[in-house]
Formats: sequence, structure tokens, C-alpha cells
Amino acid sequence: MVAIMTVTPHPGAPPTQRPVRQLFAASVGNAVEWYDWYAYTFLATYIAGAVFPKGADNSLVPLLSTFAVFAVGFFMRPVGGLLMGAIADRHGRRSALTVTILLMGGSSLLVGLTPTYAAVGVLSPVVLVLARLLQGLSVGGEFAASTTFLVESARPGRRGLFSSFQYVSTTAGQLLASGIATLLVDTLDEGRMDGWGWRVPFVLGAVLSLVGFWIRRGARETRSEEQRRAPRPGLVEGVRRHPRESLLICGITMGGTIAYYTWTSYLPTYAALNAGVDTSDALLAGTISLAFFGLLQPLGGLLSDRFGRRPLLLFFGLGFALSSVPLLHALRDSFAVLLLVQCAGMVLLTGFTSISAAVNAEVFPARVRAAGIGFPYSLTVAAFGGTAPYVGTLFKELGHAGAFPWYVAALCLGSSLVYLRLPETAHGELRR
Repeated sequence: MVAIMTVTPHPGAPPTQRPVRQLFAASVGNAVEWYDWYAYTFLATYIAGAVFPKGADNSLVPLLSTFAVFAVGFFMRPVGGLLMGAIADRHGRRSALTVTILLMGGSSLLVGLTPTYAAVGVLSPVVLVLARLLQGLSVGGEFAASTTFLVESARPGRRGLFSSFQYVSTTAGQLLASGIATLLVDTLDEGRMDGWGWRVPFVLGAVLSLVGFWIRRGARETRSEEQRRAPRPGLVEGVRRHPRESLLICGITMGGTIAYYTWTSYLPTYAALNAGVDTSDALLAGTISLAFFGLLQPLGGLLSDRFGRRPLLLFFGLGFALSSVPLLHALRDSFAVLLLVQCAGMVLLTGFTSISAAVNAEVFPARVRAAGIGFPYSLTVAAFGGTAPYVGTLFKELGHAGAFPWYVAALCLGSSLVYLRLPETAHGELRR
């Protein structure tokens, strides 16, 4: 395992000039990507009313509805991680970043312009499914490219800090989507919201994508001249030549993704289903804790640059393994209790999210770094993070709602065993 993580100097790397511009290019684009992704989640009810009407006679409609809402995006993320990661490794990180943001902008516009079922029939959900496929492809590729770009842009001793902006920008995009959706719902009456209001955030997302594209075009490529001259890697070379590193990414990510999606997305629903918390209170607590979470990320990155990656990972993994059950069982019909539980989880979760980009980038050599990270990471997110709400709901339906916290704890414990064996890489150079 030590051999996997050994880092060597990278004398051929480009000079780390304009680090703030590099950070801004990656963060703004990533925020726009996740704004588009989460806008769909917040407005799914209105989309369903226009695209999947109740009582539709065509039997394909409910099938396509289920596929679009619950499967398509996460299904395409591993594919996006592999394809866009390969573009980043073959043609440069900046090239991949411009492709992903244009792809997300186009798919967002496609959602906004999706015709209603009343106008074109079953073609309506087909268009929406296509848009969601493209969004999943873009988001999967975004993590692979932006993770690599962020960490390679950092000055020595600042990879953890730069890494933390992966989730700062992700959280900013999620909060922006939530805020705009809330503003529209509060401003427009039901008829206008059902008719055209739900389309506005997606058209806006397409415009923001063009802004992000312009910013990213001015960023500096982080591949060295030596890497540009080297033969281009194959599409699956990262997995084929580095299977142990690929499995290591899965182990590192497994606990982090189940904790992230449980605490940032599913917890309001879990609290409403199992503790009787009012839905509006649950959403408000979620928004406040999410903002708190975003502010914590740079602190976690700075701590890892000073004290190392492994202490923070173990703080997260063992912390969740020991506290998931008592925290989730402590939930009751109380806004204050829910907010405390969410914020406590966010503090622990920061030990993973603030440095996951740096840890992942330090696993793979530069030649296959983006695709090597993108595919196993996105596959693990799809398997454990994307299924978190459905596993929790399934346990509830089977009459074993109390088993879900143990499921979260077990996955975090499994990742903790991986963290225990990781050598420290915070103070070395990235592998060539």
C-alpha cells in the first residue's frame, strides 16, 4: 500500500502562477455545475406535473418518470468520470473543464425548454431523460477534471486548502439553486409556477454556464510539458494498470459518500418520516446546516496541510462510525434538536469532504490521474451515495427504520480501516 501512495517530485510541472485565478476558475464552474444539478431536485414536483401528468394513459410515462428521477443521473456519473477524465488526461484539464460546463449548460437549457406532455405526448419525458443523462455525464466528469485541476494548481503545502473548495463551490451551487427555487415559489402563483416559472432556473443555469466557460478559458493548464509530449493514455488505462489504486479510491469514498448524502440531502426527509419533524422546519434546518458546512471546508483543508490527511480522515470515519446511531436516534419533533444533529454531522463530515480531492489526487500518477479518480469515485458514489435515500426508505417500509443508522456506521467503519493503512501524503510532492 505504501508503494501506491509514494509521491515523487514533479519537476516538469508548470509554474504555479495565478493560483487565485486557478481556484476561481475551478470553483465558479463547479458551483454552476451543481446549481444545475440541484435545481432539478428542488423543482422535481413542478417538472413532474408538466412532463409526467397524473392519469396519463401511455404506460411508458410512469416508467420513464421513475427512470428519469431516480436512476438516470447517477447511472451516467461513472461514465462521465471515465470519459471526461480521459479527455483531461489526453487533452488537458482545462479542455475537460470547458467541455463539462458547456455540456451542463446545454443539458440545463434542454430541461428548461422541454415541451409539456400535453403538447408532444411521450416525447416530453424522452427529452427530459436525455437532458438528465447529459447532466449526469457532466457532473461525473466535472469531479474528475476539477479535482485534478484544483490540486495540481495549488502551491506546495496548500493542496488541502485548494481541495476544500471542491465542496465550498458544490455547497454554494446547492444553496443558490435552493434560494432561487424558493424565491420563485414565494413570488409566483401556482398557475405561473406550473406553466413557466419552473423553467426559469434552468435557462438561468445555461447563461451561468457560459459565464463559467469564459472564466475557465482563461485558466492555466496544469499538465506539464513532459506530460503533453508523452503518449496519450488509453480510455481505461487507469483502472487496468492501477487496479489497487482504483479499489483504494472506492474504499476512501464509500463511507464519505453515504455520510454526505445522508446529512446533506436525505436527513430532512429521514427526520420527517421517523421523528415527525415538520417538513418546513426540516428544510430550514438543512439550509442553515449546509451554509455552516460550506464555511467549515477551508478550515479542514488548512488543518490537513499542517497536520496531515490521515488524522482528518480518521476523525471523520471513526466519528461517524461511533456517532451515526446515537445522532440519528436522538432525532425528535424539535427544530433545535434536528439543527444540532445536522451541524454535529457536518463537523465530522468536513474531515472527509474538505480533503477528498487532495487525497484522491495523491493516489494516482499524473498521466491517468483524472480518469483514474473519476471512474471509481463516481461508481462508488452511485452505489452508496445515490442509493442512500432509497435504502433508508426501504428500511422504513420493512419496519426496520432503526437499521439505517447502523448501515451508515458500518460503511464509515469500513472506510476507517482503509484510512488506518494510508501513508501520509500531505507534505510530499504529487506523483508524476
